[in-house]
Amino acid sequence: METFKPHPLSINRTKFIAFLQHELVDCFLFLFSMDKLHFSGERSSMVAIMLLLGVLMADAQIGVCYGTNGDNLPSRQDVVALYNQNGIQRMRLYDPDQQALQALGGSNIELILGILNPKLQTLASSQAEADTWVQNNVKNFGNVKIKYIAVGNEVDPSDTSTAQFLGTAMQTVHPPSVNAGLGSQIKVSTAISTGLLGNPFPPSQGSFRPEIRPSFIDPIISFLVTNGSPLLLNLYPYFSYADKNNNIHLDYALFTSSSVVVTDGSLQYQNLFDAMLDTVYSALEQANGGTLEIVVSESGWPTAGGTDMTVDNAKIYNNNLIQHVKGGTPKKPGKAIETYIFAMFDENQKTGDEVKRHWGLFSPDKQLKYPVTFN
Repeated sequence: METFKPHPLSINRTKFIAFLQHELVDCFLFLFSMDKLHFSGERSSMVAIMLLLGVLMADAQIGVCYGTNGDNLPSRQDVVALYNQNGIQRMRLYDPDQQALQALGGSNIELILGILNPKLQTLASSQAEADTWVQNNVKNFGNVKIKYIAVGNEVDPSDTSTAQFLGTAMQTVHPPSVNAGLGSQIKVSTAISTGLLGNPFPPSQGSFRPEIRPSFIDPIISFLVTNGSPLLLNLYPYFSYADKNNNIHLDYALFTSSSVVVTDGSLQYQNLFDAMLDTVYSALEQANGGTLEIVVSESGWPTAGGTDMTVDNAKIYNNNLIQHVKGGTPKKPGKAIETYIFAMFDENQKTGDEVKRHWGLFSPDKQLKYPVTFN
């Protein structure tokens, strides 16, 4: 297996890009003010800076999910160093692991911080409980760049032990973040799966299951719209492909189709990822959530455990995904898609189907399982 060796400059790449983005924004604002004062000669410089800034921002769309359900994984400090060495600028963490949060301090890595489903009832039961959670896991880590708090992950609407508490938990976690002056920096959301869709095809006709709308999905959408938060979506073309009832070709799932596969009115789809994402956008429009943005909080391809789960297919999918999300979908063209690859490591202590243990980009020895270009 080929061993990945990061370029020496990639170690400080995250800090350099953040610095350059900041400086370019300042330059843009200055030149814009000059333009308003009729210094028209500066316009070409301003356009060039806008284009360069756009390239850099698109370059920063990829994050990687960090799960810790393994007994052979590197230390939290080594994992954060691995993110920086490979220019990975965003992380999803599924629970407030204190060692991981400490390791992230001052790293400049943006974070989705998760709240596990069993915790939802406690947070929903008391504002004081939510205040304490925010104090212990957010305010106490002021040097960690928390971007989103994911309240629950793929909560099942039929699971009465969690579903009835999700909306209230989101509402109780939000105020202490705002009261701490973090409301504009940290957005509260939840991560859903495409399993909530009732009509998944064609993309323009996407809709949520009608029986879950009044009590489950509509309150979530209302909260997100009111607070300007994105919807987090776990999106897996692999599972749609693996379900042979869908009759989906492998090249359509791997971004390698040489031609349009699905035509939906004026929109044409050459890959399954775009079709699935636009289906959820259509479903949001039908549920009064047309203004919401979607962050793809999980996507990836397994390397073992079932149909077409190979290292080669995972390499193709994830490398193509990284490049593809810079450009948007047919429904949202030109709009980069913030996306998190699942996952950083295989997790050998996960229970259930074998496939759950084989999504990692890296081996426990911190070497890439296959070549990946993260930017």
